[in-house]
Amino acid sequence: MELRTLKTFQVVADQLNLTKAAELLGYTQPTITLQIQTLEKEIGHALFNRVGKKTFLTPAGKMMKEHVDKLFAVVSQMDKAIKLLDGPYGTLVVAAPEYYWTHCLSQLIRMYVHHHPQVKLKLVSCNSADAVNMITANEADIGIIAGDSGKQEIESRLLEKEKLLVVTSREIYEKHERDYIMEHYPFIYKESYNLDGLHSQSITELNYHPAAAIESSSEEAIKIAALNHTGVALISANLIKDELDSGALVPLHQLEQRLDTNLIFLKDRSDETTIRSFAELVIQGWPEAGLGQLEK
Repeated sequence: MELRTLKTFQVVADQLNLTKAAELLGYTQPTITLQIQTLEKEIGHALFNRVGKKTFLTPAGKMMKEHVDKLFAVVSQMDKAIKLLDGPYGTLVVAAPEYYWTHCLSQLIRMYVHHHPQVKLKLVSCNSADAVNMITANEADIGIIAGDSGKQEIESRLLEKEKLLVVTSREIYEKHERDYIMEHYPFIYKESYNLDGLHSQSITELNYHPAAAIESSSEEAIKIAALNHTGVALISANLIKDELDSGALVPLHQLEQRLDTNLIFLKDRSDETTIRSFAELVIQGWPEAGLGQLEK
């Protein structure tokens, strides 16, 4: 059996209409009819029945269709594997918080597109927790996150160690003394900081007991809460650089421990050329792309 003939059968079996099948395959209807007749003679069974103007698969046709679909699924996988030998291709979905897109990744994206124009990039702006979820669900191929993914199936590559600041809004800072702020305002921190011990460490370093604690999975939500005078926030200095420069947020303390910025992807996809090529470019270009040098 020839693959060309089997492909013709698959399309006809999908469409159950010779006119539509001919349009999709670029063949004439007589050519398609001849190929189907040849295949039927080869297997010794009729593949289609016609009742009035409608075409139906015979039991042999249904069985044939099931196996032909499996065959071409394998052929498709083989084609993809062969293309991987030639270099990056296809669509690459990258998920990261907004700050990374505007301050670093935009430069690296331009470099990647220049070197690999055949790859279609899809860029997703989200918080770190959502980036991790998208990677584990295969909804994104690569992510950039603040902190650790907490997932064994995810490979992490360290990009930078970020400064962590305890900050509050300019309005709160100008109204109250530092001790009053620390005693009377809620402490806002990222959910994963509790797991990493950063939450308790910050309280120990500051030697205080906050009036209340607010835990969030979103860096953006923490920043907005601090800007809205909700309380005292523990957050990466990188993620609030503009607010620090403008004076909208005021640092009260810098934590001794740093927060890892990681590039992440699924371990079982680490050999994919497209993922590997993007990861290598980001790792090499990150220190010069506007976020500072990776600490040794």
